[in-house]
Amino acid sequence: MFTDTLSATVRGINALIVHVETDIANGLPMFNIVGSVGTEVKEAKDRVRSALKNNGISIPPSRITVNLSPGDLRKDTTAFDLPICIGMLTAMEYLPAESAEGILFLGEIGLGGEIRPVRGVLPMVMAAAKEGIVECIVPADNAAEGSIVPGITVRGASDLKSVIDYLIGKDDSVLPATHTDPGKLFADNSGCIPDFDEVRGQERAKRAAVISAAGFHSLLMTGPPGAGKSMIARRIPGILPPLTLPESLELTSIYSVAGKMPKGKALITGRSFQAPHHTITDQALVGGGGSVPMPGMISLSHRSVLFLDELPEFGRDAIESLRQPLEEKSIRISRLRYTVEYPADFLLICAMNPCPCGYFPDRNKCRCSENAIRRYLGKISGPILDRIDLCTSLKAVEIGDMTGEKSGMRTGEMAEMVARARDMQESRYKGTGYRFNAELKADDMDEICRLGSKESGLMETLYKKLSLSARSYHRILRVSRTIADIEGSYDITSKHLLEAAAFRPDLDYFRI
Repeated sequence: MFTDTLSATVRGINALIVHVETDIANGLPMFNIVGSVGTEVKEAKDRVRSALKNNGISIPPSRITVNLSPGDLRKDTTAFDLPICIGMLTAMEYLPAESAEGILFLGEIGLGGEIRPVRGVLPMVMAAAKEGIVECIVPADNAAEGSIVPGITVRGASDLKSVIDYLIGKDDSVLPATHTDPGKLFADNSGCIPDFDEVRGQERAKRAAVISAAGFHSLLMTGPPGAGKSMIARRIPGILPPLTLPESLELTSIYSVAGKMPKGKALITGRSFQAPHHTITDQALVGGGGSVPMPGMISLSHRSVLFLDELPEFGRDAIESLRQPLEEKSIRISRLRYTVEYPADFLLICAMNPCPCGYFPDRNKCRCSENAIRRYLGKISGPILDRIDLCTSLKAVEIGDMTGEKSGMRTGEMAEMVARARDMQESRYKGTGYRFNAELKADDMDEICRLGSKESGLMETLYKKLSLSARSYHRILRVSRTIADIEGSYDITSKHLLEAAAFRPDLDYFRI
């Protein structure tokens, strides 16, 4: 008997529907799974056979063929265990022929029949809803994230027996539907993030953090150990606007595909803060690995903060691998037969010491030779520096700052400044494809960053005096547009241009 059961597989953070076709016929007993399948799928026959046996169901000595269609689409996931099992039970007439119609099945099956969680449930349920499928049966641990998708009924199953009982009787009490309202999951996460008022004596660096968050500009902080670079970086998520529902769904899809979803959690509702160690490999940072490329740290930082502390200590290849995603806001990973694309629109925050010992130019403490400093700073290439919009230096904290009362900008005040600037950008860029000032392309600068005659003259002077490149010139305009937005100004003034120029990366410093 022939049956067709619905399932799905992921490609990047998108999913495609897969038809699990099962045929049981007379002939030499064998169990074949075909359709461009990987090792995980081929091993399903042993898991399914043992699970059925341990649930009191015997497989007849027949020729069993399972085809996963479309056949030219690579499939590497244990999520096909459950649909293969249901297809076999239907073909064996253990289940009514119509019992599995219109239902999408996902789940790995243990040898005892338990149903274990799998990666990528959210994008697969979204694909099912888009195709008009009205019901999904998924592992119980994945039911929360699957039930976020509107217009489709999601049921969580913990074992094979409950799925069989439900398909036979269609009793909702056996496998109750899970419903999750995404609007109720969003909460104020600001209390989880330390306040900026704990950062003492670094108001200029705080100002740089506000500009960075407001326009999504990458930021590099330099300074001696203990100046507060890491403290500032870890507080930046607290001044970013809350995730919108579309952003949250996109980030949750990435976490789901990567297998990083916290158990029982339905939605990633807060912006993440990823701070990889400098020994991270290129693959772990940008993604890849094996026959199924997984999202890397830059994709897990999508719409969020990626913090690279001690930047020169990272491998040069790892640092250079950021060039393309910083420009294109995505990362493409190619394999022999296909290419996957993961979003990577992250806010890059970097921190570094000014020399190997960390105390240059204080020659009372620094004993590094000029050559050692040159080699250390030379690890950061010009093309990477060209993609960093803001650069600020932190000085050692004075004793007066440590012993006095807390002062300076607090997180709440800084968040209000960022929100004001984001509102202006949202209104300005509606329908243009832009979201932040950092994304502005040179072709649109004249219109969006229009300067008066006085400001144009100032920029001409800065261009000549500072020996700016075309990219540096446009960077100053983008940053000045953000500074004007923070202040609620529709016009870019000389004050905004001078402040933006003061935050430019000093390439001469890195050629010391």
